[in-house]
Amino acid sequence: MTPTAMEIMQRLVGPGGTFELRPEEVLGARIPVFANRARSLGEVLTRSADFGDRDYIVTAETRISFADHARRAASMAKALRDDHGVRPGDRVALYAANSPEWIIAFWATIAAGAVAVGYNAWWTRREVEYALGHTAPKVVIADAKRAANVPGALTVEQDVPAMTAGTAAFDIPPVAEDDPAVILYTSGTSGRPKGAVHTHRNLTSVVEYHRTNDALIQMFGDPTRPEDRRYLLALPLFHIASLHNLAVPRLATGSAVVMHLGGFDVDKVLTLIERERVTNWGAVPTMANRLLEHDDLSKYDTSSLTAFALASAPSSPAFKDKLRAAFPPARNALVDSYGLTESCTAVATASPLDLMEAPGTLGRPAIGVQLEIRGADDKPLPEGEEGEVCVRSAYNMLGYWEDPDATAAAIDADRWLHTGDIGVIENGRLFLTTRRSDLIIRGGENVYPAEIEYALADFPGVRECIALGTPHPDLGQEVTAVVVFSEDAEFPTEEALTEFAGERLAYFKVPSRWKLTTESLPRNATGKVIRREVESVL
Repeated sequence: MTPTAMEIMQRLVGPGGTFELRPEEVLGARIPVFANRARSLGEVLTRSADFGDRDYIVTAETRISFADHARRAASMAKALRDDHGVRPGDRVALYAANSPEWIIAFWATIAAGAVAVGYNAWWTRREVEYALGHTAPKVVIADAKRAANVPGALTVEQDVPAMTAGTAAFDIPPVAEDDPAVILYTSGTSGRPKGAVHTHRNLTSVVEYHRTNDALIQMFGDPTRPEDRRYLLALPLFHIASLHNLAVPRLATGSAVVMHLGGFDVDKVLTLIERERVTNWGAVPTMANRLLEHDDLSKYDTSSLTAFALASAPSSPAFKDKLRAAFPPARNALVDSYGLTESCTAVATASPLDLMEAPGTLGRPAIGVQLEIRGADDKPLPEGEEGEVCVRSAYNMLGYWEDPDATAAAIDADRWLHTGDIGVIENGRLFLTTRRSDLIIRGGENVYPAEIEYALADFPGVRECIALGTPHPDLGQEVTAVVVFSEDAEFPTEEALTEFAGERLAYFKVPSRWKLTTESLPRNATGKVIRREVESVL
């Protein structure tokens, strides 16, 4: 008799299972944790050398083995300590486009006992200056294009190769599981980005989550061993999708990270997939849309792809149907997921069967995740009733860096994360009805209107403004701004506003559509702008 999915899962995570989940006290709350997890990222790094000559990082021009990566990381960690005075708990900021050196510098930071801080590579000088003051890094590592924004930064092109050229043994300082390991920025609703703090426990738990998924797939009959899988990395490393859920767990499983460098290019990506026999690809809908626009996908051999996931931004059932029809790897392997920077990994995942039976779902809670839909009174609601999505797990962030008020608003005393997203559970599956209602998701990048409104308020003559997302065929949403000027103000050109915003905001936050007016924005009785009315006249 064939075991059911529930029986298979119980073998893995039940008492005595390889990936046993059991409740433990974590920061004052009883939370399911993996009993056999590593106790720090340093342990993960040290063990990785055992994979020897297997590929860890591969690009179109570079191939770095696990053993060589470990040597480079140890050498760089020693240089950070001895030459740059990095001590446990210090922050080391990474401000660069994707490269093998980014990953090596990340692990070297961990090996030095420091906290790796991922700066958005698309930030402007002003945004970087805020982050520098906010996290006060001891060292900044930047590529040549961005080093000009940070005087004194170590460079990816010259300093990192010099720091990784030596030979050193790991001398990793001891850490507590709930000590910070990583800070990644998420857009701030108050006009400033917030630094989500992820601990060693968060990241080692994510490692076990992925190892459990690998084992589950094998038990369902997939013949590919986890260490033989090859994962395409085409999203920025300052996001959880590429760092926490790809580069980090694959160091623990012996799998290859195949990096596409530079802007997304369908032909270059498919060439890399074909050459390196990539098995897994997690894409944002914008990338998938570029696939649909390609004139001839059939000229590439993508038969090695056995897993294709959509993440980071919502996509409609109709879009998924088009993707399945046009791209063979998506036909039987397409999955979807829902997660946040604050949740560190997926909150829920939708299998191909979930998407077939319930189009539009984001699936069931991920392994180790407790999920509740809560009402206005913060009490759990039954299935079928709409409310706020709240989650608790060993993956959830510690809090926001140096922002106790924002942390208290997001995570309660029992370690439940209040996402701000509105959803409903039906037949055990999650559906989102509103994703942080004001949030704009442009090409997979989260953009909060407040950041844009905050910047535009400084333009001469602006009385009020509102930023919102409007549909875009390629990006999913584009940023649109309605700017209200004083009656006596001189209207600027859209080009002038674009230039002004571009000096203050990363390019993906700069509005691409504008409406300039002197008419006041519609507001309700409490003074809040009625966004639906604004959207209706665009």
